[in-house]
Amino acid sequence: MKSLVFKIIVIAIFLSSHVFAQSQLVKNLRKGKHQVLVVYGTSLTAGDGGRAWVDSIGTGLNKKYGGNLTVLNAAKSAMWSGWGIQNLEDSVINKKPDAVMIEFGMNDAFLNYKTSPALARLNLIYMIDRIKLYNPACEVILQVMDIPINVHAEARPNLTAYYEMYRQVAVDRRLLLIDHYPHWQRILDQGKDLYLKYVPDGIHPSPESAKSIIAPYVLKRLEEGD
Repeated sequence: MKSLVFKIIVIAIFLSSHVFAQSQLVKNLRKGKHQVLVVYGTSLTAGDGGRAWVDSIGTGLNKKYGGNLTVLNAAKSAMWSGWGIQNLEDSVINKKPDAVMIEFGMNDAFLNYKTSPALARLNLIYMIDRIKLYNPACEVILQVMDIPINVHAEARPNLTAYYEMYRQVAVDRRLLLIDHYPHWQRILDQGKDLYLKYVPDGIHPSPESAKSIIAPYVLKRLEEGD
């Protein structure tokens, strides 16, 4: 009898921790609450591949949770966190989001934008704090994206520092982080020729690879969390 009780307790703890680990967005969808998710960032979110993964997660979550999610893509190609803070009110706050996904690391690292990792961090923290000021319950989710190669890598020689900054801010602020980098690194480790089949121009994943690689992992992280 004691053994059975112990097993029940273990299972209950596991199930409760699993639910707790989910993103707040998914928790609210599970409760039948309508949610507004705003995705904010660069062409990795705004471009053809970006729209592909964003649309896929919207479709996936709405299919599972009764159509209660509205996804708004507020990203813009060729932009960085300086643009992000300047347009945060109109592009994000005014849309009254329940959750916001942010990725500006790729273009903050672009040399022409003259945005140091320290400045990029200040910009990111400003966006997080402003969103939380609007609504303390609004979930902020950070993303680390793919790996540029060839001329795109040369224009971003310190990219790993910006990606590491995102990881550290996620830890410091206890935010959900969706880190795509390891998936792309595994592909790149097999050679540039293979990588270019997934990322044809050396920086933007194709719509097909965005749907097959990015979207499933975003859904997994939203469902399972940490």
